[in-house]
Amino acid sequence: MSDQSSSRRDGSTSSDAPDPASRYDEELAQPPAQRKADALDRKGLKKGSQDRAKQRPLLQKIVAAFQKQKTSFRELIINAEPLEKRVALLVDGVLEKYEIERESDNRMVGGIYKGRIKNLDPGLKAAFVDIGYNKNAFLHYWDMLPAAADSSVEIVRVNSKRGKNKKSGNEPTVKDIPKLYPAGSEIVIQVTKGPIGTKGPRTTTNLSLPGRYLVLMPYSDQCGISRKIEDPKERTRLKRLVNELTIPEGMGVIVRTAGEGKKARYFVRDLHLLLKTWAQIQARESSERAPACLYQEPDIVERTVRDFLTEDVDRVLVDSTDDHARAQAAVAQISARSKGKIALYKDNIPIFERFNIERQIEQTALRKVGLPSGGEIIIDETEALIAVDVNTGSHKNRGGDEKNVIYAVNLEAATEICRQIRLRNLGGLLVIDFIDMKERRHRNAVYERMQELMSQDRAKTHILPISQLGILQMTRQRQHESLSSNLYTDCPYCRGRGSVKSATTISVELQRKLSSVVRRLTGRNGSDDYALRVLVHPTILERLRNEDADLLVRMERDFGVKLAFRADLSYHVENFKIINAITGEEYR
Repeated sequence: MSDQSSSRRDGSTSSDAPDPASRYDEELAQPPAQRKADALDRKGLKKGSQDRAKQRPLLQKIVAAFQKQKTSFRELIINAEPLEKRVALLVDGVLEKYEIERESDNRMVGGIYKGRIKNLDPGLKAAFVDIGYNKNAFLHYWDMLPAAADSSVEIVRVNSKRGKNKKSGNEPTVKDIPKLYPAGSEIVIQVTKGPIGTKGPRTTTNLSLPGRYLVLMPYSDQCGISRKIEDPKERTRLKRLVNELTIPEGMGVIVRTAGEGKKARYFVRDLHLLLKTWAQIQARESSERAPACLYQEPDIVERTVRDFLTEDVDRVLVDSTDDHARAQAAVAQISARSKGKIALYKDNIPIFERFNIERQIEQTALRKVGLPSGGEIIIDETEALIAVDVNTGSHKNRGGDEKNVIYAVNLEAATEICRQIRLRNLGGLLVIDFIDMKERRHRNAVYERMQELMSQDRAKTHILPISQLGILQMTRQRQHESLSSNLYTDCPYCRGRGSVKSATTISVELQRKLSSVVRRLTGRNGSDDYALRVLVHPTILERLRNEDADLLVRMERDFGVKLAFRADLSYHVENFKIINAITGEEYR
């Protein structure tokens, strides 16, 4: 007996030895382990970007040397794969902007559609327009009227049609909308905000076509200059240039920030391309029946190349031969000199791994993000708002004045929060819980840091000062769904709740249900004996056999019923079934 037991012990020792293959299979059966939210090595990333900056062509180095105010090295990295294309903006090696576009995505925002009004809602003061999408587009009455002057643009010229008198008092008002656009009428609209969740796309009748240096507004006669161009001499030059442009009557243009310092020929060429595009849209409008798409924004590669000069980018790297050729062709239409900035990536290492982008992208999926000093921020997305919490983490163990330590952590957190907001494309209402700062100057400094960093964002933001409780509230324009909404779907097991009922809770519910079923049966048929079979998830059965076995035995004795339990792995952990063991009848 003892020999057999010792041999079994020896056998079990050899058979239970760690097997890498089986251990790996067990890991694959479990959810992926949560990675630790390590802080970025900004110094290492900056050193790598400086090394790459030195490898640029001599002419680009000379141009960069004259731009004394510019100290950072900015790169656009474009990765093209069969199912999706990704664009990353690196500033000194740190990921500052990240966009994804998949083959299945519908590039609605910026698209121009010929639609048919399905119905008008007087309460919402809005029209719902069929544009061929599975959800009707939302068109507010105010967006059906000529747009008011934008505060971010200085109007320098009104290019109205001849014979048109603005003071005639014939301008339409909100009250006139139902008469002007009755249900069933056709209308040309542009999508300003894509569909999010259950909401359809938001649209406007005030069309705009963005170019490299100009934005063409076919239905507005106002011509202006972006207020982000601050140099007075440059503004005077651009005003003169706008007045000299030959623009069709009734149309307007806005000079973008990318136009700062550009010669007149660039604007003439850009305007020519925009007018050509508008002519194509009008031709389609005449020939197509509603609903129809008249114009769609270019894909992410062409769109990025069109806008990259506004970002002051030093280099663009593309890992696809076809996309590299398309990008160069698009740039050549505007500026032949800029073609030299677009390079083809040929290394064997995947482009996002080569520039340490994949590791930085992983951070955008983490709930916790580390700060350089040891603190951390925690980001939670909910239906109503996005909550961000700031913790000191290991920073609190360092020496120094507590006030200054908390202030330093909050400044670091403000920088990282602004970066994460852009990377994750967070929109709507955001509530940020900074660590309490007693001194007003510290609260003001953190608030100013948030304003400074968010001013670089293309999306419109509104930030309120930090309250005495350390709470900062802000809103950010939401044009697309957040990055997490694109990359993730609700868990099919918990339906997005993030938790399931505990074994104890299910055991209590099951016993309550059993008691109800047994009482109904005995009350209906007297003292007949019953045999019930209960099917449950294995984890619940484990609980019933161990902790709750005495309670079930007592139930059998008190009610004169026989209970049998069977595990079924196909059952959800929160579900169970009670059936009659003899007749097979199910009790609900």
